[in-house]
This record gives sequence, C-alpha cells and structure tokens, in this order.
Amino acid sequence: MNQFKKQFFTFLFCLMILNIGFTQMPNNTNDEISKKELKQKIDALANQVEPKVIEWRRHLHQNPELSNREFKTAEKVAKHLRELGLEVKTGIAHTGVVGILKGGKPGPTVALRADMDALPVTERVDIPFASKVKSTYNDIEVGVMHACGHDTHVAMLMGTAEVLSKVKKDIKGTVVFIFQPAEEGAPQGEEGGAELMVKEGVLENPKVDVIFGLHINSKTEVGKIAYKPGGTMAAVDRLEIKVKGKQTHGSTPWAGVDPIMASSQIISGLQTIISRQTELTKEGAVISIGLIRGGVRSNIIPEEVELIGTIRTLDVDMQRMIHEKIKLTATKIAESSGAVADVNIITGYPITFNDIDLTSQMLPTVQEVAGKENVKLVDARTGAEDFSFYAQKVPGLFLFLGGMPKGQNPVEAASHHTPDFFIDESSMKLGVRTLCNLTIDYVK
Repeated sequence: MNQFKKQFFTFLFCLMILNIGFTQMPNNTNDEISKKELKQKIDALANQVEPKVIEWRRHLHQNPELSNREFKTAEKVAKHLRELGLEVKTGIAHTGVVGILKGGKPGPTVALRADMDALPVTERVDIPFASKVKSTYNDIEVGVMHACGHDTHVAMLMGTAEVLSKVKKDIKGTVVFIFQPAEEGAPQGEEGGAELMVKEGVLENPKVDVIFGLHINSKTEVGKIAYKPGGTMAAVDRLEIKVKGKQTHGSTPWAGVDPIMASSQIISGLQTIISRQTELTKEGAVISIGLIRGGVRSNIIPEEVELIGTIRTLDVDMQRMIHEKIKLTATKIAESSGAVADVNIITGYPITFNDIDLTSQMLPTVQEVAGKENVKLVDARTGAEDFSFYAQKVPGLFLFLGGMPKGQNPVEAASHHTPDFFIDESSMKLGVRTLCNLTIDYVK
C-alpha cells in the first residue's frame, strides 16, 4: 500500500511539473489568431472608411492649395485628427500637421507621411469635382490642380488614422501621422517641405524609428504596388551656368568672344559626361538643360548667356563625380574659346533611398495585402521626392500605388504634372490597408 501511495504521489508531481511547463510556454497559436483577427478587423474598417476617403479626396481635389499655402487643407486634417482623439500639432514648417496615436502597449514609433500641396496646373479632366481654383504663382495668375495625386495621399492617411485609432488598444507602440506641405518645392525665398519638417523636429518628439510613405501612380494599374530597394527616386540638383564672352557686331565675330557658340559646345559636352564618363550599368543619371537665355537681336553677339538645367542621380558617389565633371567640362570648353564659365550647382532633394533591410522585412506584408502577383519590383525613377529627407534620418520605405483604371494602356494614361492627370478612386482602399498593415506588422 505504501508503495502504491508513493507511485501515486510521484505521478501527481510529474503532472504538476508538466502543467507548469505548458503554462509557461508562449502560446504562439493564440498570438497568430490574435494577429489574424486584428488584420480582419482592419480590413473591415478599411471597407467602412472608403466612402469617407473618396469624399475627402473629392473635396481636396476641388479645393487645391499651392505649396506653403495649404491653410484650409491643414485645418481639415487637424479637425479630423482631433475628432479621433489624437494629440495634434499644427503650424510645423508653415502649414504642416502631425497627429500622434499612442497604442495600448509599449513598442516602437512608426511614422506615416502624406504631402498636401497642389500644382500650378489648369485642370482639363471632365469630372464633377474638377478644380476651378485660380491663384498666383511667381507673380503669374495660374490654375491650381492636384496634378500629382497629393489629394489622394492626404485622404488615404486620414482614413488610415481613423482605422488605426479604432484598434489602438491592440497596437504596440506609437504611430505618427505626418501631413506635410510643399513637397513640390517652397515658393521662391521660402523654406518648406520635408527638409523644414525634419529641421523643426518632426522625427524627434516622439523619436521615430521608421517611416513609410505611398505615392499614387497614374500609369500603374489599380490593385498593384511597385517598389525598389535602395535608390528608388533620384536626387535632383539645379544647374546654373553663366557663359561670359565679349560683345560684338554679328558681322564681325572675330572682334569679340561668342558666348552663344561656347554655350552650344558646353551643352554637347555635358552629354558626354553621361554617355562616356558615367558607369550607367551601376545606376542611371541625367543632365538636362531646360532654359537658354542670351542676346537681344539678330546682329548682336551678346556678352553673356545663361544656361539653367537639372541633374538627376541615383548614387551619391556618382552624384559627386558628375558635379565635378560638369564644372571641369563647362569651364574648359569656355576657356578654349576665350570665354569664361561660372558654374553653380544648387543641391535639391537627396536620393530617395529605401532601406534594404526594412524593404526586405516589410515586403511579405505588402505581398499579403495586395497579393504577391500584384507587387512588382521596378527600376529606379529619375523623378525626385522630398520623402528622401526623412529617409536620410531614419530607415524608410516608399512605395508606388497603382491609380490607373484597369485595362487602360499605360502609354495613353496622362502623366503626373499635366492637365489631364487622372486617378481611379478605387485605388485608395488598398493604400489605406497597406499603410495600416505596414504599421501593425512592424510594431509587432
């Protein structure tokens, strides 16, 4: 009997040990179910908020505002964020708005960014909410239009804020919603955009760990998302060259120094930097002259010619090399004809760089949301984006969201910054879902 009791108590003791072990093991199955349920809830909320996102977008499209003048847009955004119970900061970088959502659990800080400004473009699209707004740009009366889709960016981020605010108790960490002015560039004589937002501490309080951004694309089909690790959009620098010669009568060019002839040779010489001196198998690069100004009449060779252009690069070392080659090429060609070339390169937006590790980490999320077959690796673009200033400070991921109607030929779709620019509004729900899922997957 004593032997039986001893075996019985030994058996009970073993059961207790096993039970303790099981209760201390992490319940991964329940965690996965919880995450799955959260994503299902987010999808349902994204469906609910879609009509609002479309309504917000149409209002913004009909009431566009130029860079650093986004006063009513900022008011609308701030009002919405306050109604969601977020901490709201306004007046950052002139008209910028920041909303801060604190999750129910400790964790990292994720920033999501949208740009708010429109362009000096007169709309030609036949839609009920087309812009009729007029304004002044560089002392010229112009039409104003959201010809780059920033109205969709704002509406999608407003929708994302609403969805995430309804699941905040399940969010680990903090979400910072950045509504930024002047992505297209501040007016002459003013600072603005992401560079000023960063300077005024938008990434510091709270300290941001990573940042995500989306850009709608009029030539990518609805339902698709494009991405590229590393340099995804180019650095943009402004090139100014003044070629100084000696004025003379057009009938006696030997009596002076012709800056027009020297300028034409400089323009040709600049293209050999790209075609013969730049390793284009590494990354692409572009030098374009967009303005030539000099002379007053047919029979006077002028004293000076001005060339203004743009430089686009996707690699920092190549950028540095091309700048040096431009100065060498322009000054030596001018010197060979007896002229003098003064070269001024004004740095603009840096390279928009998608952090390699962050891109790899978050790609499965993007593929899960959009469908693996709808997520495309693309080549870099020589357009520029001031999201680059954020990505210089913290790891960033910038994606391109399809906004072209299904079945349309991309060749026939109107480009950005044109009067016929058009976006299919059914694209925006995927944008909201993508931003929400990037946030919850990173913080988890």
